[in-house]
Amino acid sequence: MSVLFPALRAAASAPAAPGRDALRFGDRALGYAELAAAGTALAGRLAGERRVAVWATPSLETGVAVVGALLAGVPAVPVNPRIGGRELAHIVADSAPSVVLAEPGVELPAVLAGLPRVDVDPAATGPAGGAFPEEPDDEAAALVIYTSGTTGPPKGVVLPRRAVVATLDALEEAWGWTGEDVVVHALPLFHVHGLILGVLGPLRRGGTVHHLGRFTTEGVRAALAADGTMLFGVPTMYHRLAGAVGEDPALARALGGARLLVSGSAALPAYDHERITAATGQRVVERYGMTETLMNTSVRPDGGHRPGTVGVPLRGVELRLVDESGAVLPGRDGETVGEIQVRGPNLFTGYLGQPEATARAFDGGWFRTGDMAIQDPDGAVRIVGRRATDLIKSGGYKIGAGEIENCLLGHPGVAEVAVTGEPDEDLGERVVAWVVPGPQRPPAGELIDHVARQLAPHKRPRVVRFLDELPRNDMGKVLKRALR
Repeated sequence: MSVLFPALRAAASAPAAPGRDALRFGDRALGYAELAAAGTALAGRLAGERRVAVWATPSLETGVAVVGALLAGVPAVPVNPRIGGRELAHIVADSAPSVVLAEPGVELPAVLAGLPRVDVDPAATGPAGGAFPEEPDDEAAALVIYTSGTTGPPKGVVLPRRAVVATLDALEEAWGWTGEDVVVHALPLFHVHGLILGVLGPLRRGGTVHHLGRFTTEGVRAALAADGTMLFGVPTMYHRLAGAVGEDPALARALGGARLLVSGSAALPAYDHERITAATGQRVVERYGMTETLMNTSVRPDGGHRPGTVGVPLRGVELRLVDESGAVLPGRDGETVGEIQVRGPNLFTGYLGQPEATARAFDGGWFRTGDMAIQDPDGAVRIVGRRATDLIKSGGYKIGAGEIENCLLGHPGVAEVAVTGEPDEDLGERVVAWVVPGPQRPPAGELIDHVARQLAPHKRPRVVRFLDELPRNDMGKVLKRALR
């Protein structure tokens, strides 16, 4: 049985001992002793509940709410505060929480307002403040996080405590993560990246999370210049940093002084890698994970780094590539595209209330990720896209959309781009580029020629469509299905 928060347990037994901040949101902070008191007090109120919904605003209260639920052994269901009514109704009906946890004074939608509500108090101590609960079993559900629902209603991914511990401890090894680290980010707290890596990760290590509330380049600069050592972000955030860092020496110094810059949730274009490295001397580390698997691979900061790869499998994670028939590919030839399958202690236990969907997601003990990739001889993984949206079959070739997107982003007239396939009578599918242009909109033919000069001719877009913006979700991922 693993202790999820050893630093909190230690603080609970020595509350008078001075310590570092555990949670920092804006100008509000809680030390480890304070968080242990508030968390155990809340855990005492939640004992015996079935599941708890957490209205996941970027606040101290959300951090305390999730810690309290985990200490109580009650699965937490983090909910996006900007969620649409239909999706929220589905999540509430599907997960059936018995209580909702929220910031005091925050108005909840009607579908949640009908549930018993507990206002989270970060200053609470209460009669339960000194009693640290016993740890639940490693297979006990820790969180139920809902998928984005791109192919149907969102599914509740049941994540056991075992998976959380395995991922965070594997990242400790891969990144040299310690209790001295201060993790800076502005990620949503209803997804794996912002909540598990960005909040539970620092707490497990005994370090500090500094949440900015909302992302700004000025906020990142100030936080890293103060005491931040690690920055977690998504490509849209790093794209903004890359655009500003060349003209902001203070930002360049702050990023250059960080111990680790980590990007995830989608591929970071090579052009942004290059701009950040040129200005700061820092290389952005990419990692690869999913809600169902938590983290699978990561680039090692002290190893060879090639933009475009998401590194090698983490400790305990096995990874293989399979073809369309499910046959295992030899792999590691740097050329063959296959679907990633993984297995290890980082995997979820199933989709809530959906045993058939859970069974379909596995090939034996291997989870079918739906992500297409190439594995290099050294084991590094290069993801070329999702099987459903990013693998284009054109003229007998299998083409990864990501490679073309990276190429187009190297053109000065392209600010953002997404590449998809659409039906073609001759080719089967033709490559289509959806481009948000820069200040000077380039001719479509110039972009097509740009790709043809740098990649194989069959990878060039046959159609270029210009847009004012790309449709994205809350994590900044492009919603390619909306482009079809």
